[in-house]
Amino acid sequence: MTELAHLKFYATQPHDCSYLSGQQATTLFLDPRHPFDAGMYAGLSELGFRRSGEHLYRPHCQHCQACLPARIPTASFQASQQQKRILKRNRDLSVHAVRPEFREEYYDLYARYIEQRHADGDMYPPSREQFTTFLVSDLPFCVFFEFRLQGRLLAVAVTDVLPNGLSAVYTFFDPLEERRSLGRLAILWQVAEASRRALPAVYLGYWIRTCRKMSYKSEYRPLELYVNQHWVTLD
Repeated sequence: MTELAHLKFYATQPHDCSYLSGQQATTLFLDPRHPFDAGMYAGLSELGFRRSGEHLYRPHCQHCQACLPARIPTASFQASQQQKRILKRNRDLSVHAVRPEFREEYYDLYARYIEQRHADGDMYPPSREQFTTFLVSDLPFCVFFEFRLQGRLLAVAVTDVLPNGLSAVYTFFDPLEERRSLGRLAILWQVAEASRRALPAVYLGYWIRTCRKMSYKSEYRPLELYVNQHWVTLD
């Protein structure tokens, strides 16, 4: 933590919030000139930071504390009956870890996912440049977990493997495979993978109580939230 105390951070100008209508947001970024490794990133994740592309950031809004960092503690996680059904339904899928790179196969899946699931978001319309900048990284701890059915790509979970857990950066999947609940499956699989690697948590990014798009995160119990500089369990 002593090392972290000497880092420099920069705040953006207020901009429209992506999650709360009518709200202005400010983001705090680690100095982009400062290189970071898995250890530093892990320390910052304990303080609520996330990675996007080559940047580490967290919300820094003066008048709103709605965005709460969220993580699933692997040792105490208990799958619900619905989650067990999702796992059973997808036993025919294979999962492989590969190095991040641009492939047309990945981009085609990503573009269909954005166009059909997030056409109202700030990532629409998708582009190859956006995909590469956001998700393709040569950072040594970043992995693409491919979910395939007899060779056909159904989902990709972009994940950072850190000393203190797995950080779920982003997941995109076939929007036509609704019955499989692939987004939820990816989280359940990452919890199991973190447990297999003896890692204590899966970091899910931010959770906002009133945001419908984030409500799925509260389905994973227990869920820990970073509140007032402490990790506490969601009631």
